[in-house]
Amino acid sequence: MIYKTKVRKLEDRVIGKTKIIVVIRFYFLNSKKPIYCLINSKILFMQLLKDKQVLIVGATGSIGSRTAQLLAGSGAKLFLTGRNTEKLQAVAASCKVSPECCFALDDAQPGSINKLKESYFQQFPAIDILINAAGIGIIKPMDTLDETDFLNTLNANLVTPFLLMKAFLPAMKATKTGLIINIPGVLGKVPMAGAAAYCASKYGLVGMMQSIREEVKRTDIRITNLFLGGVDSAFWDTIDLKVQREKMLQADEAAKAIWFLCQQPGSGVVSEMVLQPFNHQAI
Repeated sequence: MIYKTKVRKLEDRVIGKTKIIVVIRFYFLNSKKPIYCLINSKILFMQLLKDKQVLIVGATGSIGSRTAQLLAGSGAKLFLTGRNTEKLQAVAASCKVSPECCFALDDAQPGSINKLKESYFQQFPAIDILINAAGIGIIKPMDTLDETDFLNTLNANLVTPFLLMKAFLPAMKATKTGLIINIPGVLGKVPMAGAAAYCASKYGLVGMMQSIREEVKRTDIRITNLFLGGVDSAFWDTIDLKVQREKMLQADEAAKAIWFLCQQPGSGVVSEMVLQPFNHQAI
């Protein structure tokens, strides 16, 4: 740990060179003076994405598609899934991903995750990163929320992630390394009126992943939950709720957060990240 003046001097010496340094400011308890921690390539370095084998579930959504483009631009090897075949082909083309590395996933069909697993491992020998950007949002008060809505929400937002873990976690355990990113959103931490089904699925997802983290904590498998506030995306197109979409996060901002999380340092893990709009900070 070094003080700010020393950090500035060191920054001056490395600007324009290949070494990358990161300065993190934090505070000790009961101290008003910030401490600056220097992290360089000898102590803590960000993981490079080039040639990383990445599975993106939900690659046709606003966040998933932009994430795919960012990772492709960083040299990652992508395998993409999505419900809409035409959108999936368009995203794959923009990322220069071959048709063999795409899978039209209908998680409502029994056995679809096992078929995805087979298709994935026909193309890649291992999995480095799994990003689950899929899910559905049903926002209804209890008066109109029916059993079908509730079960469909649980299936898409909780059962499908469970099946993904059953399919791909063993491969990560075999290498004792990997990164799993889920997006519970802020409604996986704080409730909202009319979101009984959605909150149930997202709270369940958080609890499940925290439990799995305990099972793999003696390995280098990282599990990260991304708690996003409102994102201006197609999520809101079918929801009968007055919202100010112009004040929400943009999908590009959410994708950049995922892209950042994919580069976590080898000696640490970001267990949680919260990203929310200025005008509506629920956490």
